[in-house]
Amino acid sequence: MPDDVDGRVLFGVATRHAAQDGVAGGGVAGLGDIVMVPSVRDARDRGVLHAQPMFQRLTPHGIAWPDDTEQPCDAVVWCTGFRPNLTHLEPLGLPRHDGVVATVGTRSVDEPRLYLLGYGDWTGPTSATLVGAGRTAKATVADIAARISAQATP
Repeated sequence: MPDDVDGRVLFGVATRHAAQDGVAGGGVAGLGDIVMVPSVRDARDRGVLHAQPMFQRLTPHGIAWPDDTEQPCDAVVWCTGFRPNLTHLEPLGLPRHDGVVATVGTRSVDEPRLYLLGYGDWTGPTSATLVGAGRTAKATVADIAARISAQATP
């Protein structure tokens, strides 16, 4: 998104939409929009942030696009927000209990390379709120980094 759009702007727009429509959660933009926080701006300016179209499917080793280009991944972080839609995960055959994938924190119990954020108390207190998402994301990134580091240690 434009550099001058931040979380406060998005929250204000969403709040106005909710007031006009009488329904919360109408959203402000499409999936994949990134708010220009300093760390994202820095990554972009250093040339290490590159937008990619949405991948088509998960593979045993990562993700793939419609042209069969594959990107190996140690972890996939899928943030859906307030209305989770997990149909794209059905090919993984993850068992669900009352519609919920079992997690430890945000990591799937049955697919340890899969992390789920933004599901309220399911994946962390207030993880589906603006404040909670940041806290949950930080904990998730720390967990992923620790797991990758542990795998790299002989």
